[in-house]
Amino acid sequence: MTQTVVLSPLTRIEGHLAIHLETEEDSSSGRTIVKKARCEGEMFRGLETILQGRDPLDAQQITQRICGVCPIAHGIASVMAQEMAFGILPTRNGRIAQNLILAAEYLHSHILHFYHLAALDFVDITAILKYNGTDPTLVNLRNWVKNALDKNLAFPGAPFLPRTETDQYLKADEANWRLIESYAKALKIRTLAHEMAAVFGAKLPHSTSLVPTGVTGEVTIERVLSCKSRLEQIKTFIHMVYLPDLFTAASAFPQYWDIGKSQGNFLSYGVFRMEEKTGEAVRNFLPSGAVIGGTYQPLDTSKIREFVEHSRYSSASGLHPWQGAAQPAPLKGYSWIKAPRYDGQVMEVGPAARVMVLCLGPGNPEMKKDVQDALAAAGVSLEKINSVLGRHLARGLEAKWIADQCDRWLDELEIGKPAAADFDLPEQGSGVGLTEAPRGALGHWLTIQNYRIERYQCIVPTTWNCSPRDDRGQPGAVEKALEGTVIQNPAEPIEAGRIVRSFDPCIACAVH
Repeated sequence: MTQTVVLSPLTRIEGHLAIHLETEEDSSSGRTIVKKARCEGEMFRGLETILQGRDPLDAQQITQRICGVCPIAHGIASVMAQEMAFGILPTRNGRIAQNLILAAEYLHSHILHFYHLAALDFVDITAILKYNGTDPTLVNLRNWVKNALDKNLAFPGAPFLPRTETDQYLKADEANWRLIESYAKALKIRTLAHEMAAVFGAKLPHSTSLVPTGVTGEVTIERVLSCKSRLEQIKTFIHMVYLPDLFTAASAFPQYWDIGKSQGNFLSYGVFRMEEKTGEAVRNFLPSGAVIGGTYQPLDTSKIREFVEHSRYSSASGLHPWQGAAQPAPLKGYSWIKAPRYDGQVMEVGPAARVMVLCLGPGNPEMKKDVQDALAAAGVSLEKINSVLGRHLARGLEAKWIADQCDRWLDELEIGKPAAADFDLPEQGSGVGLTEAPRGALGHWLTIQNYRIERYQCIVPTTWNCSPRDDRGQPGAVEKALEGTVIQNPAEPIEAGRIVRSFDPCIACAVH
């Protein structure tokens, strides 16, 4: 018997996403299995159209409004595209300051994702009602949860509502209590990460300090110490709370090392510039590259094409982003998300992709060893990164690496020197800004004519991951990851929710 299961809207993500699952009941086992999935972006925004005719220096401010969770990544991609178009390079202080702002955004985003978006699919929030101890934090949490459940409060009064009613949560009360306590602590740590980003970013979530060549303002000892004080608390949380909690969840749900597999191809543009350069050949802290069929290859952005056969756009299909357009066609296709492909292949982007590129390419040996040790502790191999738990583990390891690297960047800053340089706007030019948002590969393509933006195109992480089928009928990464999943209760398809949220979708970005 076939059945359609719909998750709409899928909650605890950014933007409006609907998941349609075509399921079939296996006659021998009675299990409900996903045979086909559709990932549907349900809105259109048109920011690329808004940018046409604007001053190029407006771009880093307007593109930050693509998303409230990862605005810095968009701002940095924009200034990198401008640097190439203007024929200029970042200053040393400017590059490092940009890295620190983006790093703080990563730390905020990864902690937000695990505790406040994804963990609620694994943690039984109602277990706190059984707590009868005297720890003031847990007592307050118990009272807060009881009040929320009694009144059926909606977000922001109770961000864990609505919840899936199922028996597929952590079974041990103590583990639930610890993770619920971490949930509350993570709210403070996220605040510290935002404050850290604002030290050089001026304000968050949309920084006003990002400019081509760096950031506005001088590097002062007060700013450095302000960053360091917050960073130490964030690092302690990552090492002592976040990573142990990841392993608690993984040990309780080991089957999710085998659930949620995409096609197994991975793409990273690289992130956190380690030299005063721009373009796809720049040396990054987390490296660039592609992994196709288990083999690493250097990044070549000429292989990127966008397809729209099943997207709600009437523009030509199969265009490189230099020629891309976003002409809306609301009665066409099933998603407002395009279908980007790399050398014709469906690619997964994000933390798992960055880890795979790191491990199979010319990555840092110490970081490779961290991955090997973590996988050995979980009793799995590298290929298991392509899974629900693999994506969560990759975020945790990244948070550790990035937080530790921030100390080095702070020590490298030159006190008393500016973090940007003067430059002139050219009459014409073109540039691409390639970086990685926390969710994955992010590219901005910019063309300037008569001192104004002629064309602006973005391909963002969730465009890759949540793409619909392409012109050849290949499903997107999330659609593929859902295929073959066993759904215990079609009325409460928590398994599908866990898979989709492991990608941390941002539909506000994907439909830009």
